[in-house]
Amino acid sequence: MGQCAHLKNYALLPDCEVVALAELRPELAARVAAKYGVPRVYADHRAMLAAEELDGLVAPQPFTRHAILLPELLPAGVPIFIEKPLASTVQGGTELLAAIEASATWVMVGYHKRSDPAIAWARAEIERLQQTGELGKLRYVRLLMPPGDWVAGGFADLLTSDEPLPPLEHEPAATDLDEAAFNQYVGFVNYYIHQVNLLRYLLGEPYEVTYADRTGVLFVAESASGVTSTIEMAPYQTSIDWQESALVCFERGWINVDLPAPLASNRPGRVTVHRDPGEGAEPTREQPQLPWIHAMKAQTMNFLAAIRGEKPPPCQAAEALEDLRIAREYLRLWKGV
Repeated sequence: MGQCAHLKNYALLPDCEVVALAELRPELAARVAAKYGVPRVYADHRAMLAAEELDGLVAPQPFTRHAILLPELLPAGVPIFIEKPLASTVQGGTELLAAIEASATWVMVGYHKRSDPAIAWARAEIERLQQTGELGKLRYVRLLMPPGDWVAGGFADLLTSDEPLPPLEHEPAATDLDEAAFNQYVGFVNYYIHQVNLLRYLLGEPYEVTYADRTGVLFVAESASGVTSTIEMAPYQTSIDWQESALVCFERGWINVDLPAPLASNRPGRVTVHRDPGEGAEPTREQPQLPWIHAMKAQTMNFLAAIRGEKPPPCQAAEALEDLRIAREYLRLWKGV
């Protein structure tokens, strides 16, 4: 992910200069730096921070390392990008948020779906429709993400090496869960935290999870204003396809977004808007033409824009902590722990 979802996109943008790379495996570091034109390579982040003056840091590490690594990055005082989610546990995320808020910088959490042109278009249209009331009240939001081919060829140019990684410290397991339950929690967070976050973004307000079926397929929530929502997590699976969608329903119409595989290149989602004003008026459907840019690249551009102060980061640490809390409550409803 560090190479194919992040570094490649930064290296290709003309308004971004990738000046340094920190990597524990020296052979791999040299090969990656040569491929992407990174002039300086360091054995670890400590050496890099001691030598470089940076505008921002991209730290695409396993989320089980965030609570360990970020406190060592925050003193640099520059904006930091991390992959989702914020941490492994609610406790770890809470402590990490306190450290971020006490620092002189901010952290953007990589919920790349918010940067997809289709989701951005849909969110703006949802807000407009709520303001005008032309399709009535927002009634229902449904997210669907069955397992499938999320890579979609996105690792085709991945460089690897046989070098072993040294032992790394990870965030401790949750103290209120046994090993089996914690593994279930981490599995849910790793795979479905994007949907937990995206649901709040589309609703435009907080929500609480209210029901979890015993099979682990259905997640039901209610928003602050009473909008019912669901996340369908694995009603089926695909092998050579990716079938993720978001349906946002109003009283007299709906917005549907079909999302591409997360690592598909130069493909935005596809939006369909159905409007049925009633009273004999003919229903209409619209499919806006969106730019040929994928969510990961748009996310890269959003991080750079946030560093320059042109717009806020799509998702910061405080909101990302809420995702962990929602995931923990879902586990309680699902497994009773």
